[in-house]
Amino acid sequence: MAVIDRNPDAFRRLGPAFTGTTVQGIGFDRDRLEEAGIERAGAVAAVTSGDNSNIVIARVTRETFGIERVVARIYDPRRAAIYQRLGIATVASVAWTTERVLRRILPDEAAVEWVDPSARVMLVERSVPAQWAGHALSELETAGAVRVSVLTRMGVGQVPRPELVLQEGDIVYVSVSDSALADLDTRMAARPGTSGH
Repeated sequence: MAVIDRNPDAFRRLGPAFTGTTVQGIGFDRDRLEEAGIERAGAVAAVTSGDNSNIVIARVTRETFGIERVVARIYDPRRAAIYQRLGIATVASVAWTTERVLRRILPDEAAVEWVDPSARVMLVERSVPAQWAGHALSELETAGAVRVSVLTRMGVGQVPRPELVLQEGDIVYVSVSDSALADLDTRMAARPGTSGH
């Protein structure tokens, strides 16, 4: 493992157990990357405090040195979505943190766990309401638009079988197309077998 940082004092935060290489310099400088052993790297994490620097680091390591596993921390969620579409894995830490905080203080808000870069498919978390207890999980699903990926019951997660019977308080993680999300929420709020309108 190697760490590149402009500030040599930053290396003290690594602690005495760190046995990797430390290189003082800028993370997108090719000479510093080579000094850090980029040719032997299996992955690169660009986690400076600047979005532009992180993107340059990600592009240089991928395009110049051929590193496939590259992730960049991006503070601006709009830019993160753009770079994600360009094939650069991003972590939009501000958006992620904000969403997690809001989910804890506004628990009734409809939770979206993940959205693909094209924003056409998402993974959402939903609590199974009382009216769905005793119904088959397959009744929640619709071909090509809604699929339950994970069910958590009493804190234990499982990959569900379609014939699994739902219980009140189950938590389901649902893969859903953007066009079907509103319909999913409407159906879950209604009694099974009704349109909810």
